[in-house]
Amino acid sequence: MTILSSFALAGATFLLGVSPGPGVFTTISRAIASGFRNASLLVVGIVVGDVVFLLLAIYGLGFVSSVLGEFFIFVKYIGGVYLICLAYKIWTTKSLVYDRPQKKELLWKTNFFSGLFITLANPKVIVFYLGFLPAFIDLQILTTSDIYVAIFIISATLACVLLSYAYMASNAKKLLKDKKNIDKLNKISAGVMAGVGLLLIVNN
Repeated sequence: MTILSSFALAGATFLLGVSPGPGVFTTISRAIASGFRNASLLVVGIVVGDVVFLLLAIYGLGFVSSVLGEFFIFVKYIGGVYLICLAYKIWTTKSLVYDRPQKKELLWKTNFFSGLFITLANPKVIVFYLGFLPAFIDLQILTTSDIYVAIFIISATLACVLLSYAYMASNAKKLLKDKKNIDKLNKISAGVMAGVGLLLIVNN
């Protein structure tokens, strides 16, 4: 990859990361409900999902998606149900004000696989790697070192964007000292997360 194509890839990935979508909304909701640490684990899952799609795009996403079409539909439904269950857990869990530490945190697997399912079931990501990305980068002629560079660029760019969202959201909640306000914020984040889950299920 040339320097120009590397910057182009970083710019395209940045636009993918900052544009509103399930990944952004769920990252913000997770940060508000459970803090930066849990949100960062969800971001890791999102990034891994993007790397999976990048590799599929390089080695033939069209063929793989036609063979595994039913599998992707299954993942979409599983991801939607998963997010709705998380939203219910956030909705029903009593909030703690930030003058004392939280006693319980969600397991890392829960956050990681939430992020992974969100990406694998996200039509925007599929369109990006199947249609948009190959339009300005010839994925078929990338060398092994080019692939490593592309993975690094995509991972670093997405992580920086989504972790910035998570950091701002978690700090916004820390400014709240009233338990009632925190409860309301948790309800809002749970509602957004449940909405993302429903969209994954009903979106064809």
